Amino acid sequence: MAESMVGLKRTHRCTEVSAANIGETVTVMGWVQTRRNLGALIFVDLRDRSGILQILFDENTVGSEGFKKAYGIRNEYVIAVVGKVQKRSGAVNENLKTGDIEVVAEQIRVLSESETPPFPIEENINTKEDLRLKYRCLDLRRPDLQSNIMMRSKVATLTRAFLANEGFLEIETPMLTKSTPEGARDYLVPSRIHPGKFYALPQSPQLFKQMLMCSGYDRYMQIARCFRDEDLRADRQPEFTQIDMELSFVDVDDVIDVNERLLAYLFKEVLDIDVALPIQRMTWQEAMDRFGSDKPDLRFGMELKNITELVKNCGFGVFTSAIENGGTVRGINAKGQGAMPRKKIDALVDFAKGYGAKGLAYIAIHEDGSLKSSFAKFMTDEEMQAIVTAMDGQAGDLLLFAADRNKIVWNVLGALRVELAGQMGLLDKNEYKFLWVTEFPQFEWSDEENRFVAMHHPFTMPMDEDLDQLETNPGAVRAKAYDIVLNGTEIGGGSVRIHQADVQARMFKALGMSDEVANEKFGFLLDAFKYGVPPHAGLAYGLDRLVMLMAKCDSIRDVIAFPKVKDASCLLTNAPDVVDAKQLEELSIAIEEEQEV
Repeated sequence: MAESMVGLKRTHRCTEVSAANIGETVTVMGWVQTRRNLGALIFVDLRDRSGILQILFDENTVGSEGFKKAYGIRNEYVIAVVGKVQKRSGAVNENLKTGDIEVVAEQIRVLSESETPPFPIEENINTKEDLRLKYRCLDLRRPDLQSNIMMRSKVATLTRAFLANEGFLEIETPMLTKSTPEGARDYLVPSRIHPGKFYALPQSPQLFKQMLMCSGYDRYMQIARCFRDEDLRADRQPEFTQIDMELSFVDVDDVIDVNERLLAYLFKEVLDIDVALPIQRMTWQEAMDRFGSDKPDLRFGMELKNITELVKNCGFGVFTSAIENGGTVRGINAKGQGAMPRKKIDALVDFAKGYGAKGLAYIAIHEDGSLKSSFAKFMTDEEMQAIVTAMDGQAGDLLLFAADRNKIVWNVLGALRVELAGQMGLLDKNEYKFLWVTEFPQFEWSDEENRFVAMHHPFTMPMDEDLDQLETNPGAVRAKAYDIVLNGTEIGGGSVRIHQADVQARMFKALGMSDEVANEKFGFLLDAFKYGVPPHAGLAYGLDRLVMLMAKCDSIRDVIAFPKVKDASCLLTNAPDVVDAKQLEELSIAIEEEQEV
């Protein structure tokens, strides 16, 4: 039966007790991790968020009633113990922070009993994730998950302190706002007071933080909740958290400077890792040409090589037809993989097809220098040797090629190099490689909408030297946009914003947006811009992604207390779920049942 803790006050968390407390009486509280009954003695490992402390129950010190309670406790019971700290009676446990001491119990209270948990409360268990998420409150007791959540808290606290010291003001922006569907889908919230009308949950605080710059607040920050109704991946959630900021009277270098110092501060304080500054910069074009990705992983090489000129007149139709249609032929060199079995190569071909490739050509270089290739019969020996030389092919290497439009070739080889790096053990989670990717395209072509769309958002400033091409050649316009990339993951992105009304009007026109549509969607921002707007720029980090990488996790679900699963549902609360008809009626919402065909 559960007892009250009246009259008891915890003096220490478990690992706050140390050899310095030997001889002192302490009061500790927590969960029973394990219990070992040795007859006359009972040992309990007591756990709280700080770690584990060994408790020794001896009938001579705790009394017969207390010893009986200790005998009856089980894993995950919540107990309070009053006792004296002593040097550990048995062998020292080097794996525990408190491994050289123990507490000899003088009093025990069982504050709460526990049923047998559906899985062990231990680090790195192999329990299926769905079961862990259903019982998330138990899952969150595991020391590795608690460590992640505490790291997240520390990152947020340090970020606030650093940015406050840099002159940033923390200002909250609205959760219920206007739908501006220029990016991902909005989550909509029906209004009871305004029937038939809807708020949207913010995809980001973008427009509000720009208006704060118009209002003269100079430097804004917020650890902001954001919502996007999009398909999930390992590093995406329908609701997520941004470290959001905006600065006035700055350009690209100013934003990069403060953020490099922020990252260096966080990694030193949290992980004791020195981030070398300045962080390397690379233009978007260079990143795509060398790595096939605008978020390249620099922990390994395997860079793309463009062999288009070399093979434009060869006898292999796959290469020549791609080039004739305006595409390119590029390849990567998987060093030391020349002996890869055909079955694994075929699996790589299937992998490449998943990224839009029609196929994948290859050359395997045997240890004796001879070649095995999927397209050698279409080529002369001289052409084959020229390709091998261009690819820096050595004995034992595997060369892989894609031929298509640039976008497809980049996607295929960019993904393939990361896949191969994983197979080859080149992805070291203890290594942190940062990169700024700059000068993104201002626009990208949407086949679905048959028009140019903003690669970032409509308020991103074009490069000054490209402004004259906004109307005549929008595809060539570069943006004053920048992403911060860590180990192949984009952890943050931002841009210099347009602050001139004439440039903003030209931008909307390039996007095929009339003045009427622009005013309907963004009128409140454009009105604010009529009354004096400073040059400004900003950046937002994905806090979840950043902590995921710092904690060396594979999924952001392991650094979020209560995450959703891939279909955006919550296994713990069973959300989303049906609601009462009365609630729908108040919101003027009717749900139509699907008609069976």
